[in-house]
Amino acid sequence: MAKKVLSGIQPSGSLTLGNYIGAIKNFVKLQKEYECFFMVVDLHAITVAQDPAALRENSESVAALYLAAGIDPAISHVYMQSHVPQHAELGWILTTLTAMGELERMTQFKDKSAGKESVGAGLFVYPSLMAADILVYNADLVPVGEDQKQHLELTRDLAGRFNHRFGDFFTIPEPYIPEVGARIMSLDDGTKKMSKSDPNAGSRIGLLDPPDVIRKKISRATTDSGREVVFDPANKPEISNLMSIYAECSGMSLQQIADKYEGQMYGGFKKELGEVVVALLEPLQQRYHEIRSSGMLGDILAQGAESARNNAARTLEGVKERMGFLPYR
Repeated sequence: MAKKVLSGIQPSGSLTLGNYIGAIKNFVKLQKEYECFFMVVDLHAITVAQDPAALRENSESVAALYLAAGIDPAISHVYMQSHVPQHAELGWILTTLTAMGELERMTQFKDKSAGKESVGAGLFVYPSLMAADILVYNADLVPVGEDQKQHLELTRDLAGRFNHRFGDFFTIPEPYIPEVGARIMSLDDGTKKMSKSDPNAGSRIGLLDPPDVIRKKISRATTDSGREVVFDPANKPEISNLMSIYAECSGMSLQQIADKYEGQMYGGFKKELGEVVVALLEPLQQRYHEIRSSGMLGDILAQGAESARNNAARTLEGVKERMGFLPYR
């Protein structure tokens, strides 16, 4: 039986090139080796206030970008988190097994609640719902970035805790760390991750940005006072980030890029980088618009949710049986 992989992206803003390189590009590769569950995590998105119209649009947009990037619904489960109610039900059950101290130690909660007078309880128990996302399918592997490693560790602890109390049941998930893949940073600060929630639109390349906007953003990207195109993250974080983007979008190595632009100024390098990014994203954008206009997205998400629910229902039934809940007849 193929191992299971679970991952998802929040529809809390327009996806960026960083989302594509750091996550979606790897999703496309993983589906060829594993049984993959790729969801749009709309329940997580509402841990902070969302405009309803924007949430609907962003949810459809993320799902369509999954497909446009090459995720195949014929071999992968593609669905909305909220369309599989077992996520929320298992999330509540796992919350009852989670200690307050464990949630208080979560660095993401500390970061997102810092300086706020009032914080929603959903943001506090977010990690228990994330654990449910993973365990409801008994996922073997979870692609995670640095900011999610702590949550995966809690998931592993909760799976082990349940198994200890109620008998072996949950698979203990392992992190999946891609062998190759750059961490794409902000265009205006090479020490910060590129983020779809950054208030400065110039700090990121949106997957749906028009070609001229992409070219302009890259031309205005922060550099340094030097002139050498060399990969040196410690001393030249901005140029190193632009080189990483070039490498990921073109397939060239960092050394090949350095050799190509040896002795040249940053202007020519940035101009050609703009064309490389445009060449990568234009076909994806065309497929995206075809998917959105075809009317097939709803059917694909419904089919994905049905197959995901079938998997999740079996898991939840086993959890409730072991915990002593009366069966529903």
